[in-house]
Amino acid sequence: MTVSERELPVLLTGAAPVSTFRRWLAPATFLLFGLIDILVLGYFSHKGDATFAFSQPFAKVTVPNLSLPGAVTCYVCGGISIAIAVARAFLPMGKALRRVAMAVVVFLLIIALLCWADAGLTTAFNIVNLLQGTLAGSIPIMLGALTGVVCSRSGVINVAIEGQLLAGAFTAAIVASATGSLWLGLISGALTGCLVGALLGVFAIGYRVDQVVLGVVINTLILGLTGYLYDDLMVPNANTWNSPSTFSSIKIPLLGDIPIIGPVFFDSTIFLYLTYLALASVQVGLFSTRWGLRTRAIGEHPVAADTVGIGVIAMRYRNVIVAGLMAGIGGAYFTIGSVGSFGKDMSSGEGYIALAAMIFGRYTPFGAIAAALLFGFTSQLQSILSTINVPIQSNLLLMSPYIVTIIVLAGLVGKVRGPRAEGIPYVKA
Repeated sequence: MTVSERELPVLLTGAAPVSTFRRWLAPATFLLFGLIDILVLGYFSHKGDATFAFSQPFAKVTVPNLSLPGAVTCYVCGGISIAIAVARAFLPMGKALRRVAMAVVVFLLIIALLCWADAGLTTAFNIVNLLQGTLAGSIPIMLGALTGVVCSRSGVINVAIEGQLLAGAFTAAIVASATGSLWLGLISGALTGCLVGALLGVFAIGYRVDQVVLGVVINTLILGLTGYLYDDLMVPNANTWNSPSTFSSIKIPLLGDIPIIGPVFFDSTIFLYLTYLALASVQVGLFSTRWGLRTRAIGEHPVAADTVGIGVIAMRYRNVIVAGLMAGIGGAYFTIGSVGSFGKDMSSGEGYIALAAMIFGRYTPFGAIAAALLFGFTSQLQSILSTINVPIQSNLLLMSPYIVTIIVLAGLVGKVRGPRAEGIPYVKA
């Protein structure tokens, strides 16, 4: 079915009724988190204090460590969460207040988890390292989510973000290794993301193939192609084709010396600064420029956009291809920004997590970035917890980012409406 064949739904006045299940889901989740804080983390916490460090070694400006009693802090966090659950269940709350309540409960659960993990240990838990790793590790997810925002706002579902990340990582590694130039590797990885975007556009926009199925097929194709080339080309000639160097951190003068936030936001590789630029460009472009107005128009009502002279099909092609640039840069981060070599399926499903972050962020740039940081925080936290020997199996810790994805999409995200023409091919009447 195409846009020209389907009558778009009419906006109704008044809010849609909320089901009983949805009505009690958030309070029940908050109550569950509070009970976990008390009955699991608090009850099984080791004796002693949990110490948190807010400065890195050799920092010019240091912040004193903070010590909290492990069990008591867990009990307090749990009590506050239960109180918020009761308030959420029986008191009227606006949309903003509901989101604040959810953020506070999740924050309290994290505090209780950190106190439980570090209580009684002699080494302090470094918060700066946690936040720095979160921001750096979230770069592919953030760029992939921004790619999804631009494509969805244009009316195209981009499930192929996973393939764009993987293709960008492979190309960046092989070009940087062959030429010895990291910048050529970065540019080639970005252009590969555009190439995959063009492939998506040809079949989704030109031939009107089902976009979800098409995305899965492209991901499978790139996974198989990069796996074959890795075995046949990179493994026998690793020194020639799979040994790129990595970008060094760039510390911004003065800003990089600010306690806590300086090392996190202003002392990283070029990829983080490119992510800042991508976020600003997409946010300003979508909501403050003529291009953004036209993009949102072709995603909401392409028939009306075509009526006023906007080239719907041509603009969708351009947006999908240009958006692939961000995903290609995100893929390049895996090889020349972090690991320093390519490995099979090294994107590890982060393209799908980026798609989930876009939905959780309600198709907005800042919302998608915030959701991506949540998933990145979960991944970095499990990595740190595995190094301090918490009594949780490593396989369960590795599952945590994907469990968070399921919980967020199944319950906490609520009802999200994407662009009305998203995923619907357009045929000019």
